[in-house]
Amino acid sequence: MATISSYAQQLSILNLMNTKYAAALKSMNQVATGNKINSPKDDASGYAIGKRMSVEIGSLEQTLSNVQTGNSMLNVANGAMSNTLEILQTLKEKAIAAANDTAKDSDRAIIQKELNQYIDQINDNSLVTYNGKYLLTGQNSGPSVETNQAYTNRSLGEDVTGSTKLTDLTRRQGDNLNISANDTVNVSFVKDGKTYSTSFAVGEMTLEDIFKQANEAGAGEVFDTSGMAEATSLIGTDVTGQELHTVDDRNAITVKAAEAGKAGNIAGFTISISDADGNEKKAVNAVLDDFTESIAGSDKRADNSLVLHTGTSASQNMHVALGDMGARALGLQGSDGSYLSVSTQENANAAINVIDNAIERLLSQQTTVGAMQSRLGYTQSNITTQHENVSAAMETLIGADLAKAITEYTANNIQMQAAQAMLAQANSNAGWFLNLLG
Repeated sequence: MATISSYAQQLSILNLMNTKYAAALKSMNQVATGNKINSPKDDASGYAIGKRMSVEIGSLEQTLSNVQTGNSMLNVANGAMSNTLEILQTLKEKAIAAANDTAKDSDRAIIQKELNQYIDQINDNSLVTYNGKYLLTGQNSGPSVETNQAYTNRSLGEDVTGSTKLTDLTRRQGDNLNISANDTVNVSFVKDGKTYSTSFAVGEMTLEDIFKQANEAGAGEVFDTSGMAEATSLIGTDVTGQELHTVDDRNAITVKAAEAGKAGNIAGFTISISDADGNEKKAVNAVLDDFTESIAGSDKRADNSLVLHTGTSASQNMHVALGDMGARALGLQGSDGSYLSVSTQENANAAINVIDNAIERLLSQQTTVGAMQSRLGYTQSNITTQHENVSAAMETLIGADLAKAITEYTANNIQMQAAQAMLAQANSNAGWFLNLLG
C-alpha cells in the first residue's frame, strides 16, 4: 500500500497542489479583472466575441464625441446666422424708413451709412470659424450643376404667359387685375449691388415686355423671358440637376436670369402699377410683384460639404453643406464692393424686396442647419442607447460572478495549502528515515 511518504504519493500531492494553484490563480484573475474570460485559453470563442464588443464600445464612444463636436460646430454657424438675421431685420426697417418720402435725401444718406456698417458686419459674420474652418463663406457648399436663377409668380392666373397683355392679366382665382392702358409700370431691380429703374405706359405692353424694358435700364441683358412663352408648371433645373415643378403642379409664370451661375443672380426686383394720378394700385401690385426666387443661380461645383462621421461603420456619416452667407451672396453688395442703395425713394423701395430675398436665403440655410442638429440629437440618443446595450451584452458574456469567483478562490486556496502541508509532512518523514540510515 502506498503511504504519504512514497514517491508516487508525493507526485500525486504535488500535481493536486499545482492544479489547485492554477484554479486559484484563475479565480484570482477573475476577481482582480472582474472578467471570467481574460485570455483565449479561458474561452476562445467567447474571448473573440468579447474583444469585438470591446472594439465596438470604444468606437461608439468616439462616435458620440464626433456627434457632440459636430453639433457644437453647427451651433457656431447657427449663432452667426442668427446674428445676421437680426441685422437683416434692422436693414429692412431702415429701408422702409428710407422709402418713406417724409425722409429727406440727407436722412437717407445717414441711413445709408448705417446700412453700410451693418452689411460689413454681415461679411464678418460669414467669416466665423470652428477649429480653423470657415463655415459660412461657401467653402463647404454641396455639389451643384450650373443653374440660371429663376423667379416664379404663383399669384397670376394659370393661363397667363409672357405674351398676355397687362390689361388682360388675371389673378389665380381667374378675375381680371383691372390694369388700365393709361396706367404706368414702374420696375426696379438690383444687380451686382447697383439699382436700376425704368417706367413706361401700359398701353399694349405684355407681361414679357416688363422684363424686356428692364433689360433696357442700363445693366444689359439681365432677364431671360424665353421660358414665359407657354403656361407650364415647370420652373427649370435646380442645383441637383433635376427638373423643378411648382409644389401643386399648377401652371405658374417664371422669369430667369439671362446669365447662368452666381454671376447672373438678380438680388431682387420690384414691379408696381400706378394710375394716371400717380396713385399706387396696391391690390394689383400685391399680385404682379409676387415673384419669389424658386431656383438660386449656382455655378458647377464639386461636393465640398463637411462630413460628420456618426457611426462605427465606414458609410455611416452625414454631409453638412453650408452655403455662402456673405453680403454679396445675399445680394447686398456688388463685386466692386458697392452697397445696396437707399439713397432715393425708388432705390429704397427696390431694396426692400432685395432684403426680403436675403432673409429667405438665410432662413433656408438656417432651417437646414436646424434640421441637421435635430437629427444629431436623435443620433446621439441612439448611440448612447447602443453603447449601453453593447456594454451590458459584453458584461453578460465575459463578466465574472464575483461571489462565485471568490468562493472558488477560497476553496482552491485551502486545498492548495492542505496539499502543500501534506507534501511538507512527507518530506519531513523522509528526512527522519535518512537520519536513521546515517
